[in-house]
Amino acid sequence: MNLKRRNFIQLSTLAAGSAIAVGFQSVKTPEENAIDKKATKILSPMTDDITPITLTERKERLTKAQQLLLKNKMQALVLESGSSLEYFTGISWWPSERTMVAVIPANGDIKYVCPAFEEARFRELITIGNQVYVWQEDESPFAQIVRAFSESGISNGKIGMEEELRFFIFDGIRKEAPRLEFVSGDPVTIPCRMIKSAAELALMQKASDITVAAIKIAISQLKEGVSPSEISAIVDNVHSQMGATPDFALILFGETSALPHGSVKPQQLKKGDIVLMDCGCKVNGYSSDITRTIVFGAEPTKRQLDIWKLEQKAQAAAFDAARIGNRCEMVDAAARKVITEAGFGPGYKLPGLPHRTGHGIGLDGHEWGNIVKGNQQPLEAGMCFSIEPTISIPGEFGVRMEDCVYMTSEGPKWFSQPAVAIDQPFV
Repeated sequence: MNLKRRNFIQLSTLAAGSAIAVGFQSVKTPEENAIDKKATKILSPMTDDITPITLTERKERLTKAQQLLLKNKMQALVLESGSSLEYFTGISWWPSERTMVAVIPANGDIKYVCPAFEEARFRELITIGNQVYVWQEDESPFAQIVRAFSESGISNGKIGMEEELRFFIFDGIRKEAPRLEFVSGDPVTIPCRMIKSAAELALMQKASDITVAAIKIAISQLKEGVSPSEISAIVDNVHSQMGATPDFALILFGETSALPHGSVKPQQLKKGDIVLMDCGCKVNGYSSDITRTIVFGAEPTKRQLDIWKLEQKAQAAAFDAARIGNRCEMVDAAARKVITEAGFGPGYKLPGLPHRTGHGIGLDGHEWGNIVKGNQQPLEAGMCFSIEPTISIPGEFGVRMEDCVYMTSEGPKWFSQPAVAIDQPFV
């Protein structure tokens, strides 16, 4: 069961028509601890064939948002810099201390408020709507927001506030418009963003394919004495060269793998260590999230192999429970049952599964649709989420296999195929 380096060099030319040429011209011996700097220098981008989200689709999103505003008896939705702004408008804007918002009225065209000195640059980014209300440095942006309400025919009623909108903006608006009622915009944004379109799924699939490639190449570069940061750098480099935006690369060795999000303590790789690699990237803003756990440079111990197989069983049980109409919490319960029946837990108790089984994913790496006890949300076609029932054993190691799925009318489909064996992390 020894994880052989040459197996992963062979894997570096990917399936699915991806053109990747990896230059392992100078493979160092295990005794040489330096990372092979040539390993990721001649990679071909995998994003030449992607299709960005179209203007037509963004307009359809706005139409759906307006329908939900009417359904929930809201007069408008206010959102600022962040993923929801990008979702509805395609605009990416840095969230500075200067207020910039979009106002989506239940009826009429979307409107924007931004600093006057930024107007020209802001207008370059606009593809939907054309009304921009500007404010000078010594003026109130909140008065302009209320003006946008008024010119949309809004003088009373409920205004939905998108969840990432910062308090100082909310506070400024409510002081400027005390007659309005301010409520959560979640009933509008969550139903829109939680159900992914075919175009969104294609971008997420591409991001997942690139992360699979990055992890394969990073595994091929594992050597005794290497640090997690060196392997993280390889993952980020591969993500970049393949046309994606690096998002994260959590690399954990040995006992540290029992901490789901790692440790600040220095680590160096040793033969026989568990290696946990949790990595993701973005393609046109859409996320991937994949984790693999292997044993480096030695046959796995019986304990390591037993826990790995238990993790595999728990992940499969969660996948089997992910059926249209089943509640999100049922997927968590299925994975947790496997782990608890093996003598771990119960609940979140360690050793065992210390966190939810999964999270929603899309433009944000963590979105709505958490796979967790108490979430009564029924599974619907278009929902996307991770399945990652970590088994943490403090003082020993942790094992996590994480792959994301998207729901179809026939059931769940994997973005990345689960690991086959402890020495075969990819199909």
